[in-house]
Amino acid sequence: MPEIGPTLREARMRARIDITEVEQATKIRAKYLRAIENEEWQLLPGSTFAKSFIRTYAEFIGVDARSLVEEYKLRYERPSESELRAVSSPGLAARDRRGGRGSSGRGGVRGGGGGGGVPRWAITLGLLVVLVGALYVLGTRGGDDDGGTDTTSTQAQTTSTTRRGGQRRRTAQRRVTPAAPTLAGVRLTPTGDVYVCAVDQDDRVLIAGATFTAGQAVPLLRARSLRITLGNSQVTMRANGRAVEVPASSEAIGFEVTTRGAAPISGDQLPTCT
Repeated sequence: MPEIGPTLREARMRARIDITEVEQATKIRAKYLRAIENEEWQLLPGSTFAKSFIRTYAEFIGVDARSLVEEYKLRYERPSESELRAVSSPGLAARDRRGGRGSSGRGGVRGGGGGGGVPRWAITLGLLVVLVGALYVLGTRGGDDDGGTDTTSTQAQTTSTTRRGGQRRRTAQRRVTPAAPTLAGVRLTPTGDVYVCAVDQDDRVLIAGATFTAGQAVPLLRARSLRITLGNSQVTMRANGRAVEVPASSEAIGFEVTTRGAAPISGDQLPTCT
């Protein structure tokens, strides 16, 4: 299972991003970002804010936000009061029923033993009459019908229980499914001198044809979709938190990046930023 705070901190340090840059880009106060990295959840304003901050931070830094939010829910969220009642009520009801039967049974024995005015032979005779009558009714109605009724009732109860369990699982799945990302993110790390040009879905220039050297920080790119021109292959690239293979080339290389991933583009589609 991923460690939430260390995962975000290590990704930020690998990308050489200062905490103040994250604060400016995400609008999350630096003290909350540090609390998340240190997993000091009591310093955050609440569970809802914590999940929102983790998701926003992870998407900005290029880490899988869904797995971190789900890990937070598994580790730190408590079940709601309604869920606790749903789990505890059947057990309490069963104990109540068992207690009621035990009390009634004990009371019946005491009552039978204490009734000195009714002789035992009369009680025995009455039980025999009831037994004979029950056997007569079963013989006339047929044992197969009774057995079929019990089996059908059991099957219906089993089906009902299965359906309720399936509904609870589907409801739980709907609660934990995070929203799909709306912005694509690209992180470039030069390994040598490389030219970079980047535009968004509206052809708005994000990096205006600049040359970066090895180890120099390249601004994180975020938009609904991006088109990027790289002067050569001396760069590593991550799109939406996943590594993208940059083929070896001494000439210009192009990519189009959306929330679904990155795909190469041909020469006539390369942005020029001129």
